[in-house]
Amino acid sequence: MNPRKLLSRTPLHLTIWVFAAIWLIPTLGLLITSIRSPSSIAGSGWWTVFPKLFSGGEFSLENYAGVIMKQGLGQSFLNSLKISIPATAISTFVASFAAFGFAWMRFSGQRTLFMVLVGAMIIPLQMTFIPILPIYNKLGLAGTFPGIWLAHTAYGLPIATYLIQSFMAGIPKVLFDSASIDGASPLRTFWSIVMPISVPALASVFIFQFLWIWNDLLVALMYLGGQPDVAPVTMSIANLVTNKGQDWELLTAAAFVSMALPLVVFFSLQRYFVRGILAGSVKG
Repeated sequence: MNPRKLLSRTPLHLTIWVFAAIWLIPTLGLLITSIRSPSSIAGSGWWTVFPKLFSGGEFSLENYAGVIMKQGLGQSFLNSLKISIPATAISTFVASFAAFGFAWMRFSGQRTLFMVLVGAMIIPLQMTFIPILPIYNKLGLAGTFPGIWLAHTAYGLPIATYLIQSFMAGIPKVLFDSASIDGASPLRTFWSIVMPISVPALASVFIFQFLWIWNDLLVALMYLGGQPDVAPVTMSIANLVTNKGQDWELLTAAAFVSMALPLVVFFSLQRYFVRGILAGSVKG
């Protein structure tokens, strides 16, 4: 690489490293605190462990054992899986059909319906609770997993459909013309051509939707009602915040338990996520 070009990028690289450190230092402190014993946490700050980093004397998994076994976070973790995976899959699947219809099918009122869909993205969630909760109570959906799946699917459909439609609209029209000449139906074209091409966009939407549902507290609190047998991990951590005035070190372990799966999902789908974000930014 040209040395002059490398030097010209040095300020940019330094800026990136500075901002990365600003974001990572609190997370590093949280991680170190989560694996220290309660007595060590009370006696010194997390930064004091570095001189004795390799001795291992201060480190313990006591906080994680206490959170998972004694505080019931393990069951809440499973509940979050039961909520996040089906709700994310349903919303992404339904949004892909709607996006294909808006992008490549023509029907009466299409533009108006699409504008209504875009407008639904700016409606505050809080405004929907009062009219929907009585319906949930009458249908027996409150406090159930199918009820929270439907709620998250409804709230996530507008933005998911909009993002996937933006990607599908950029697919070359010649592919659809060739499929039509070969006698493929719109459904066959959707499954055989559009879906394989749209994998980056679908993965990006899946990541966004999964992270939003996994980290959600408000919707779960409203539609599940705080029932412990269906409570997600966010609700259990919120209860720890209010109940643990002294054993606050348990919160650090609980935070990393809740972070584990979203990190796995993000890094496993990272290549699709980057392709989905960049899709459509360059035309050629």
